[in-house]
Amino acid sequence: MKKVKDGRVLAGLEPRTVSPVLAPKGFACQAPRLLSLKEAAAMLGLSPASMRRLIWTRKLPAVRILRRIQLDTRDLDRLIEQSKER
Repeated sequence: MKKVKDGRVLAGLEPRTVSPVLAPKGFACQAPRLLSLKEAAAMLGLSPASMRRLIWTRKLPAVRILRRIQLDTRDLDRLIEQSKER
């Protein structure tokens, strides 16, 4: 248990009210530009295997950073716009 400045005792099960990652002063908090494969799949409502297939067929560009596949949200938006039926 942890005691805080105002005298309360916390058991460690309370929800966080402040983000653990703080933006530097002068920067507005914004959504991340790069998403993991699983996050992008959830955003589009697809499976990670379907996302890999889109990358392998070069319909969706990917960024590889340290052996991890990251997807740019702008590319996901572009894919959505191109896939719309008119």
